[in-house]
Amino acid sequence: MLPPPNAYRSVFRKPDGSHDWETELEFGWNMIDAASCGSLAACIVECIQSSAGMHVLPPGYLKALKKHCEKRGMLLIVDEAQTGVGRCGDLMAINYEGVVPDILTLSKTLGNGLPLSAVITREEIEKVCIERDYCFYTTHVNDPLPAAVGDKVLEIVVRDNLVAHSKAMGQVLMAGLKKLESRYGCIGDVRGRGLMAGVEIVADRETKTPALDLGKAIGDKAYELGVWANLSSHPSFGGTFRIAPPITITKEQLETGLEILEKAFASTPGTMPLY
Repeated sequence: MLPPPNAYRSVFRKPDGSHDWETELEFGWNMIDAASCGSLAACIVECIQSSAGMHVLPPGYLKALKKHCEKRGMLLIVDEAQTGVGRCGDLMAINYEGVVPDILTLSKTLGNGLPLSAVITREEIEKVCIERDYCFYTTHVNDPLPAAVGDKVLEIVVRDNLVAHSKAMGQVLMAGLKKLESRYGCIGDVRGRGLMAGVEIVADRETKTPALDLGKAIGDKAYELGVWANLSSHPSFGGTFRIAPPITITKEQLETGLEILEKAFASTPGTMPLY
């Protein structure tokens, strides 16, 4: 497993204190090479590591990752179950980096609530799968109902210009979350892209000590006030709110949600108001 590119907590730093993801990535591949017999099949990655705490891949990371895969004869598989179909301000998150993976996977956003997924690849890879008699089959493979829904989802995303809308609303969301960060000392980091954001709760900004109990208290209060803020509560994730509203959300709805979050922070003991 490669080290996650956690710009907030990584020990890999440049002289100016910024995240040295290139050295971190090289270190990770050196560790993999040292443990490998040379028969590496593929590398699977998310453009934004959602459950791990909403960590966005640094600019250039995906291109560098593909070069590492090509060097070792591996496939690059990008999982866009959550980031795909407009959520990050691009139709697919890979478009942001201009990288074409060997395999792209879609699911949640494609079916809009129905059980629909897709595995997208090149003709050359499909040909090898056929030659080696690989067969993937499930009970609902090629089910016309979810397929029709997937077609309609893509039609509406394009028709209603929801990719551009997601990008614009993402700017509103990030501005609102950054304002919260400036007002409450318990917010250690705000990150994300488009309508996919993370807010990490800490006990101290200097030590970056996670504050899981405080995060839960803020989340409970927000829920009580009318907003569900999903918290990555596992200790290794540091206690990060995962915020991903529908890409159809209006500016008014988004601002209302941010106002409710503000009230939750203001009325929860221990959030360390700065002004």
